[in-house]
Amino acid sequence: MGKSGSNNRKTAHTPGAPRAWQRMLSGRRLDLLDPSPLDIEIEDIAHGLARVARWNGQTKGEHAFSVAQHSVLVEAFVGRLWPTTPAADLLGALLHDAPEYVIGDMISPFKTALGVDYRQFEARLEAAIRLRFSLTPHMSDEMKARVKTADQCSAFYEATRLAGFDIDEALNFFGAPPPGPAPDMTPLSPTDAQVLFLRRFEDLIAEVDAGPVKG
Repeated sequence: MGKSGSNNRKTAHTPGAPRAWQRMLSGRRLDLLDPSPLDIEIEDIAHGLARVARWNGQTKGEHAFSVAQHSVLVEAFVGRLWPTTPAADLLGALLHDAPEYVIGDMISPFKTALGVDYRQFEARLEAAIRLRFSLTPHMSDEMKARVKTADQCSAFYEATRLAGFDIDEALNFFGAPPPGPAPDMTPLSPTDAQVLFLRRFEDLIAEVDAGPVKG
């Protein structure tokens, strides 16, 4: 699962019409209007997320803090806060921002300003990604709540360690992180972040394949 390969599917294109697909390094052509699970590869996701910067790149360090590294951190917080979470749900947490390998990391107010059509596009892409890796099309409400909490935990540390927020300001926006040691927030190079993400994906997908799938 997740192996790259050439894409034999042809995307129709009328000369002069706007192109509505993106060619990935794996050779896949992802139709942005109607994304298919068949055109999604984990290597493309990891490559893209490792090169998308959180906080629009306004962070300390030699490298940007990538969405790939953020995704691994969020999944780790889900596992820490809810230790009995099934592997399939942990995989869903790891992939919670996977659509950003296509659309980038847009801040929430901008997503709202773009309107419902953008939300629908994001939801279609999310569903295609999750189906590609044998998950249900969308997270359960319970998992959405867990991922949101873990995302806020990650955001607190990103804000205070990397993005210049003071503690009180971060507490106001993101709430307090859980008790326990702070994670290593050293931003990784794109190559190292990509490897980190792929390794965690492979660990989780092996657990998912070994047991019953849960949404």
